[in-house]
Amino acid sequence: MPGSRPPAALLASAVVLSVTLAACSSTSSSSPSSSGGDAKLHAGGHLTFALGSDPLCVDPHQAATNDAVYAARGLVDSLTDQDPATGKIVPWLASSWEVGQNATAFTFHLRDGETFSDGTPIDAQSVKENLDAVVKLGAKSIFGSGYLSSYKGTEVVDAHTAKVTFDHPNAQFLQATSTTTLGLLADASLKKAAESLCTGPLIGSGPFVLNGYTPGKSVELSRRASYKGGSALARHTGPAHLDKISFKVVPESGVRTGSLESGQVDVIAGVAPQDEAGLKSQGEKLLSRPNPGVPVALSANAARPQAGDIAVRRALEIAVDRKEVVDTILSSSYRPATSSLSSTTDDYRDNSALLAHDPAGAERILDAAGWKPGPDGIRAKNGVKLDLKIILAPNFGPNQSVLELVQQQLKKVGIGVTLRVLTIADYQQAQKGGDYDLAWGNGTRADPDILRTAFSSKLLNLSRIQDPQLEKLLDQQASAADPARRAEYAATAQRRVLEQAYQIPVFEMTSVYALSSRVHGITLGSSSQVQFYDAWLS
Repeated sequence: MPGSRPPAALLASAVVLSVTLAACSSTSSSSPSSSGGDAKLHAGGHLTFALGSDPLCVDPHQAATNDAVYAARGLVDSLTDQDPATGKIVPWLASSWEVGQNATAFTFHLRDGETFSDGTPIDAQSVKENLDAVVKLGAKSIFGSGYLSSYKGTEVVDAHTAKVTFDHPNAQFLQATSTTTLGLLADASLKKAAESLCTGPLIGSGPFVLNGYTPGKSVELSRRASYKGGSALARHTGPAHLDKISFKVVPESGVRTGSLESGQVDVIAGVAPQDEAGLKSQGEKLLSRPNPGVPVALSANAARPQAGDIAVRRALEIAVDRKEVVDTILSSSYRPATSSLSSTTDDYRDNSALLAHDPAGAERILDAAGWKPGPDGIRAKNGVKLDLKIILAPNFGPNQSVLELVQQQLKKVGIGVTLRVLTIADYQQAQKGGDYDLAWGNGTRADPDILRTAFSSKLLNLSRIQDPQLEKLLDQQASAADPARRAEYAATAQRRVLEQAYQIPVFEMTSVYALSSRVHGITLGSSSQVQFYDAWLS
């Protein structure tokens, strides 16, 4: 279908899928990896990775940002994996599975001989304990609470067979089993308090073990010698190649770039758009992939008087010049947003007509709603100025520059904007407290159900809305067992979000990483996050 990404066959039985990961020395597409070139693969070495922000929590079940997931992914394996090129779900800890006809039951058959890092077996009871634990976390597991909505329970059929059931159809669950959030931890970790798990220690199922997390500074991982696994997409089985990985928190993008060029670190995340060309010219390798999920956007707080005015929200949507943002602040690695989902997300639909830049149209909408220009050009209504408070965090270097440009664009139509830059922790608290008109951010997941996570009144509800029509659509897309029917619901939900302007999407986030020439074998998963299992150093 034109303007859409083909829906993944998420409800099919497991098929072992192998992929050839192409060499990549610059911006890459769907399943990029760092090339081994002529170097000879060997095990060992200590890789240092520079993060843009503090992970805050390294518990896979609670990890809420990309910088948290980088480390957490290495600590846990998942029941399944997702091919970033096709969206297909492939085996990992589960060698096969069956999905009930109405998507209320999912039966997983586990591989034999897999263990946690403490030597305890990974069995059907482990699956039950992990899913039960994520449900118990509730809102502490931002993503898990959505993945497991209507969770009824897990039946241990036998040692290697777990049957997961839901009260209502839950078609998105199979893809959810490929995420870090539903990765498996040992029972010894699950028994600990949620707060203590954020800093460790943790006993996981993955190829690395957590040596320590120092908040604000670093996360240290080391190779797990007893590891036997690897997903169907991995290039090898058995222990990882790297001995150690250090994740260092380096908030300033220029410092990260300088650290890579000087050899102090081996890989950096969040490459600043203005640094891409320079890094290429220096011979560094770049890996990039557009993030699926919710694009970088302003989520309106509809509970506030001004942001609750649909006329204001619709004017915001068409007053923003997305192309100017990408051309001026970002780079060719990024794309203007064209819907409430990014174009790499399954069941995406192009809604660019609703987002076409039209400042004159924005002025007409505001005029009709009674927002009249004041002496300084900023509009007012009933004596109250139209001045919107935007909260943002500096976890992506260009955030403030982008919003300063958006601020200028909005001023031209009479909308005032006040920017409030917060730490990630303070940003999360402000979101919970609701002291803002617009919140700047994005969400990453390779499934359209991320719209339900973001906008359902039962989950995050970023816009603090009560919209029964949207709620019904979001629930329908999550439960539709038929992929074609699910795609229809997802398409209608995307359009509803934009028609009501609950979200003002600006650009599609792209994960851009720079690697030194001695780094090989790093891959990008379906959520565009780096994976280190196959990585090695020359």
